Amino acid sequence: MENLHIALPSPENDLLNTEQKHHVLLMLYQKIVAENSSCGTFALYSLLCRHAGLSILPNQQAADEKLSEYVTEGSADTWRSSALKSFFEKHPRFRKGLLIFVLLGTCMAIADGVLTPAISVLSAVSGVKLKITELHENHIVIISCVILVGLFSLQHYGTHKVAFMFAPIVTVWLLCLTGIGVYNIFWWNSHIFHALSPIYMLKFLKSTGVEGWISLGGVVLAITGVETMFANLGHFSPLSIRIAFTFLVYPSLLLTYMGEAAFLSKHHEDIERSFYKAIPETVFWPVFIVATFAAMIGSQAVISATFSIISQCCALNCFPHVRIIHTSSKIYGQIYIPEVNWMLMCLSLAVTIGLRDTSMMGHAYGLAVTTVMFVTTCLMAMVMIIVWKQNTFTAVAFLLVFGSMELLYISACIFKVPEGAWIALTVSSIFMAVMYIWNYGTMKKHQFDVENKVSMNRIVSLGPSLGMVRVPGIGLVYTNLVTGVPAVFGHFVTNLPAFHQVLVFVCIKYVQVPYVCEKERILISRVGPKECGMFRCILRYGYKDLQQENYNFENRLVSGLVQFVETEEQTASKATDFCGEFGNSDIEAFDSSVHTTTISYPEEDRARCSCDIQVMTSDIGRVESFLLKDESLQILKAKESGVTYVLGHSYAKSKKPSSIFKKFAIDVVYAFLSKNSTEPNILMKVSPTSLLEVGMIYYV
Repeated sequence: MENLHIALPSPENDLLNTEQKHHVLLMLYQKIVAENSSCGTFALYSLLCRHAGLSILPNQQAADEKLSEYVTEGSADTWRSSALKSFFEKHPRFRKGLLIFVLLGTCMAIADGVLTPAISVLSAVSGVKLKITELHENHIVIISCVILVGLFSLQHYGTHKVAFMFAPIVTVWLLCLTGIGVYNIFWWNSHIFHALSPIYMLKFLKSTGVEGWISLGGVVLAITGVETMFANLGHFSPLSIRIAFTFLVYPSLLLTYMGEAAFLSKHHEDIERSFYKAIPETVFWPVFIVATFAAMIGSQAVISATFSIISQCCALNCFPHVRIIHTSSKIYGQIYIPEVNWMLMCLSLAVTIGLRDTSMMGHAYGLAVTTVMFVTTCLMAMVMIIVWKQNTFTAVAFLLVFGSMELLYISACIFKVPEGAWIALTVSSIFMAVMYIWNYGTMKKHQFDVENKVSMNRIVSLGPSLGMVRVPGIGLVYTNLVTGVPAVFGHFVTNLPAFHQVLVFVCIKYVQVPYVCEKERILISRVGPKECGMFRCILRYGYKDLQQENYNFENRLVSGLVQFVETEEQTASKATDFCGEFGNSDIEAFDSSVHTTTISYPEEDRARCSCDIQVMTSDIGRVESFLLKDESLQILKAKESGVTYVLGHSYAKSKKPSSIFKKFAIDVVYAFLSKNSTEPNILMKVSPTSLLEVGMIYYV
């Protein structure tokens, strides 16, 4: 009973008896219903942030709430939702506790990405020992490691390039399972369908008592893998997942489990590796080969889901910056993260080599998955009250039904901590520490920037005393601020009193929506007096958005600046903010009352602004024929002189009276993460010849 192991992604399914088999089937169905409501921990948390003011992202503006994706569904706040919002507003510690709770679920999902490849591949390969009994355990581990290295080496091709061979393998695998299940049912026990009655589950738990409850820590592995389907919604449409699961996957699993139960009803002594022993001799080797490939595909799904999770963590300032590669130009959301891929590979290899036992891996796997499910259920209950405005009874009933079921499994998995479940706790704890410290350091850095930003009046007043001069060209100063002049720019002009003729403060920020459409991507405003030639450009992205490669940013920025200058006086004399799509027809100018005005240019004017900037700047006489204002001509001439990127390179230091824990977190952990994270210039693909870095030290 202690060696119970039922892994859905892998073929090694060691079951106890028919009653427990029914228990697995029933729980599988119930959890599928629950998980169909799941959108992922960060997606649910983002909904709560938008509706309850639990923002963990700095630089949020009132204009962000006008995004089309930001629209809050449902009616006005009820007294229940208002009370819950007020509770979090009055108790910052509970907001922080909720963030930690969300990070716990997220890190357990990442631990799932470490454990799934190891347990799936090792359990599949270990079946060969039934036919080659003299094969040593070390050989099984070596073969598993080779397969794992090959699996992770394929990731850089992207899901769309490897799926063409994965889909036929999965189809063959499911058909094999169905055929073997039907064969075992009719050959060994055609009355096994009676196990679908819940009476057998109750009888099993009643007769086994505490031992039956502890065995749930192994039974839970039959429902793992379900959560991966919903984590991969960025790779496949919801409709395709529903159709495939309802009409192919789920019936196949039912027949497989019942067929294996029928075999065990006549062969109680073969409970070890019952899956492979239930396969007819004539088809063993073909099924073994397909099973090995199927284990790799099950791992592929979890790896892809982990990439998506890390990407969202980066967008929400909960993970160090990493290089995210969009692997498909046609299917949005398919990404590859090299650093994360090799990190997962090393951890999976370490687990495989270190444990060499699928039962211990299964205990850790079960704890990780059940924790993710419980966190998702709790967040869903909060969403039902705050976002969907459901009554308290419905939300509490939902939480009690599914939460109690998940807590039952978690409690059983906790007993397996000494037997391998500690791996999930260790991996998730390390990732939680990294995420929390990174988020803490990032928020402190933003707080420092806000408290030390320089006023425009001071910059103007310092000009004559410093002998400040303007040089030809456009300077792009990257900052985290959406208002004011960043301290790094004040530090720059104080030591080098010269800056470009046209200066643009660029802020790339993420908002708490999944996506931001292109026409709402950019906000442009003027900074200081008109004669200063300073602007602010805010690029807004959703936490699922990707900054596209080959994005012609410079030309599109110049196009947006020219359009802003040309329409500034036409739209409103007091216009301050301008929103428009680079290369799109919609240009929105915002005045001090945040009123928007949309102006549409003809198709030929749009093409001229977005695509012919270089032609315009090469022939100023031709530009004059467009009747551009003097400031527009200055912007185009500055573009012809070149564009320089000014990036701040900040170093965090803890203050002297800080505690030893804070000093360790900031001076050691955060400093190490900052040093080894991907540099902003690499993420933006800035040429070294156009880069100017300004170093600063800030104390937190």
